[in-house]
Amino acid sequence: MRLSRSLAPVTLAVALALCAPYEARPHARVAEESSSPFGAECRTDVSGSHVVAHCHNAYVDIDRVRLHIECDRWWDLDTDSTPVDIGPATTVRLAGRCWKEIRSVWISHQRL
Repeated sequence: MRLSRSLAPVTLAVALALCAPYEARPHARVAEESSSPFGAECRTDVSGSHVVAHCHNAYVDIDRVRLHIECDRWWDLDTDSTPVDIGPATTVRLAGRCWKEIRSVWISHQRL
């Protein structure tokens, strides 16, 4: 009988803690992500060993873009262009090449 009396307050405390509203429970802080649209639209054209990319930023935030080229031959050096900042309503041209064939091309974006 004594055991049940000592467990009653603990049981009540656990029940109240589990019934607390969700907002009252502690939670980890998460950094707010910007919900504004971002990222320039880029189109690449591969012709033999040459690549040309045209990127247009239709959004307000500045986008820093880079052209990355992976060459097909093991001895051919892969290249990354210098970063270019694209302001709102601006179009830029990026170009690069390999000595021989190109394996893949991609554009990286960075929010400033």
